[in-house]
Amino acid sequence: MTADDSYDRLDDDDYPAYTMGRAAEMLGTTPAFLRALGEHRLITPLRSEGGHRRYSRYQLRIAARARELVDQGTPIEAACRIIVLEDQLEEAQRINAEYRRATETAHPSAVA
Repeated sequence: MTADDSYDRLDDDDYPAYTMGRAAEMLGTTPAFLRALGEHRLITPLRSEGGHRRYSRYQLRIAARARELVDQGTPIEAACRIIVLEDQLEEAQRINAEYRRATETAHPSAVA
């Protein structure tokens, strides 16, 4: 980050957040795209003390994935749903892996 970007960040260094304009610029899109993601409840912007919308790095990663899908021709509503489903799949796979590790540790011969 350059010194010129410092105005875009909240004071909390653990959770940097960028203004809507800066976030859109970083994604190579428009603020309207970020608002549309919010309307579909994919990302909810943080609010600064002045009430301005701010986006975290995590939210920018989600928005970048949505942008990728939309650029491939997926309607924005469908892109938002796909991302939610991908997230649920990752969570299910993580839980399954934890369960398998626990089962293997408890009963090494029980796992086929």
